[in-house]
Amino acid sequence: MTRFNRRTALVALFAALLAAAGAHAQQAPAITMASTTSTEQSGLFTNLLPAFKRATGIDVKVVAVGTGQAIDMARRGDADVLFVHDQPAEEKFVADGFAARRFPVMYNDFVLVGPKTDPVGTKGNDIVAAMRKVGAANAPFVSRGDKSGTHAAENRYWTLAEGPRGSGYKECGCGMGPALNIAAQANGYAITDRGTWLNFKNRADLVVLVEGDQRLFNQYGVMAVSPAKFPHLKAAEAQRFVDWVVSPAGQQAIAAYKIGGEQLFFPNAGK
Repeated sequence: MTRFNRRTALVALFAALLAAAGAHAQQAPAITMASTTSTEQSGLFTNLLPAFKRATGIDVKVVAVGTGQAIDMARRGDADVLFVHDQPAEEKFVADGFAARRFPVMYNDFVLVGPKTDPVGTKGNDIVAAMRKVGAANAPFVSRGDKSGTHAAENRYWTLAEGPRGSGYKECGCGMGPALNIAAQANGYAITDRGTWLNFKNRADLVVLVEGDQRLFNQYGVMAVSPAKFPHLKAAEAQRFVDWVVSPAGQQAIAAYKIGGEQLFFPNAGK
């Protein structure tokens, strides 16, 4: 073989290898997950999703929005998996035929954060009494106002408080991180999930004031969106994620995620 022919053969071989690598990359399975800002902003997925990929080879693209928006996205067939935290809305999603089953996967809790000085005296373990005091004092309160799971929980607490929200109440229509930033700047109050709070750096003078109330329990559920509704979805890969995240391996990956030695989420699949 001449030097020219050898060079041509090597170029052809290199091109074939590149083409094969490209084809393999294109064939690598991937799914889209509609989830909440709390799972994303807490940092959970940076730990959880690489573990899932190592176990299955499946990539997961996360679209992190409020739970209401995530459910709407799944109802349009724009997500293969739904991973959110508003159980009544999740159960309606299943009842309406958009998923065959909802699986509980993990929980943490909501907390009320506010100024360290706590000018209206909310500190304690009674979230309803605290919200009543915030509203009566017209204290600055930042609501996400985005139909998220956190916003839904906050609205339940306001309803139970049976009083005005006060002139200090403001809706930002934003995710948990931006809402906390606004509350920190305003030296105001806000409801947040504990996971996002633990990962939040810009706390200024904000501290946790109310925790430990049973009504602050925050359950997460996971569902594979129904291929009967949307045949184009990657149903098999989506179900593999659901099966993995509720399996001992997935549950252990959730439990292993900590910040400063503190566990952010507590697995409870099958309970």
